[in-house]
Amino acid sequence: MMTSVDADLIRVLADPLRLRIVTLLARETLCTTHLVEETGARQTNLSNHLRVLREAGVVDTEPCGRFTYYRLKPDVIEALAGQFAALAATARDSADTKRACP
Repeated sequence: MMTSVDADLIRVLADPLRLRIVTLLARETLCTTHLVEETGARQTNLSNHLRVLREAGVVDTEPCGRFTYYRLKPDVIEALAGQFAALAATARDSADTKRACP
């Protein structure tokens, strides 16, 4: 069984600040102001990272007055984790498989 892992999503989550944002959003729904306080990032930089996460389908937004709240979409993370688990299972199953050199 051949498994492919979503490389675009991995690139999105590979950024340290975006991974920090995702980690924070796993615990609670937060607005940009909260995320600025928690990460120490500038608001414009944080907004750009949140846009990338939103476009990748990792977070949902919820308008609340003049604020926007962000919520992690756990299904996306679970799907990626499942892809990695399948990849690990394939490696485990084919550990003794070796292609002969020409």
